Parts: sequence; C-alpha cells; structure tokens
Amino acid sequence: MQRLYWKQALMSEIDSRLHGTPLELGVIEGKVAQDEAIDYTPVVLAGQFLNDKERHFFATHEGRTGYYVYTPLALADGRYVFVNRGFVPFENKDPATRAAGQLAGEQQVTGLARARLDAKPSSLVPDNDIAGNIFYWKDLEAMAASDGLDAARVLPFFVDADNTPNPGGLPLGGVTQVDLPNNHLQYALTWYGLAAALVAVTIAAWLRSRRRA
Repeated sequence: MQRLYWKQALMSEIDSRLHGTPLELGVIEGKVAQDEAIDYTPVVLAGQFLNDKERHFFATHEGRTGYYVYTPLALADGRYVFVNRGFVPFENKDPATRAAGQLAGEQQVTGLARARLDAKPSSLVPDNDIAGNIFYWKDLEAMAASDGLDAARVLPFFVDADNTPNPGGLPLGGVTQVDLPNNHLQYALTWYGLAAALVAVTIAAWLRSRRRA
C-alpha cells in the first residue's frame, strides 16, 4: 500500500509538470544542478541542429519498427543538448530519405526534458551498436563521443521535441511515452487475498482438529 501511495503521488507530480508552462533551458539546468526531478518538464530552447551527427535509438511507434532520431542542438553559448526529434520508420534511417526534415538555421524547440541514464537499465537490453549508429539505451557519453563532441559541453539531459510537424512529415515528433503502469493496488489485493485464504485454511484446520478431539 505504501508503494501504491508513492506511485499515485509520483503520477500526480508528473501530470502537474506536463501541464506547466514551458521553462527556459537555464531553469532546467538549475534543477539538475540541485538534483531535482526534471522528467516530463516542458522546456523551450533554441539553437541549430547538427544534422550530420544525429544518433538513432531503436524504437517502435504505433506498431511500426524504426528509430527515434536524437540530434545535437548547438546552443548560442557553444554547448549542446541532444534533442529527440521523433520517430522515423526503419526504411528512413538514412537522412537522405527525409531531406526535407533536416532543418537548417536557428530553430526553436519546445518539448519535454528527460533525465539521462547513468547505466544500462537491464542486462536484457542489448549493447549499443556504436559503429552501426543504433542505440538500445540512451548512453549520453557514448552518443557524444561517437559524434566527436566535447562531453563537458553536452548538457546532462535530453529533450523530447513536441508534435510540431516537420517538413516532409519526418521525424514524427511528440513520441514521449508518459503512461506509467500502476499495478500496486492489484498486488496489494492479491497479497491480502492470499493472507485471508491462509487465515481461513488455518481456522478450518483448527476446527477439524477440535472435532476429531
């Protein structure tokens, strides 16, 4: 039950963040520096996409297999932030097949801040294929290194772009999955049910032993 209350509070907090006013990038940086949660916080930022350095994260979207396109956004101060611009189908991994969506010049991006991962989330997750530019988990350091970016100049979080249409339709933005599973009530009811069944069996056995006596 404690886990249930914790999960409900977390979901409520995330919902509150999702519907908040987009924050400036510096505010998100301040929260990260203070070790505050930033996941799903709306953010607005501007810069130029380094389209030749996009990284591809293996994903599925609406039943199709493909990739999320993570492109470094060069900020005015010389730093970078990886932006998940959205989903492209498997056959559109090559940027040449979606040239219209390779935005040039200064761009404003509105999206959701996403925390970085410090380690592979599970041993079941494949290792990233750096040479093939296929990532199975968001290893920020490896993504930056494979792009030849100075890690010290890469912001320690990601941004998922919103669903603002891109020229040519790809990448398809707004792909952030916010649906958090909450099965703790079912778990609690299962354990309470098992406990009640055990009590009933114990009482029945006790009554049977008294009748025999």
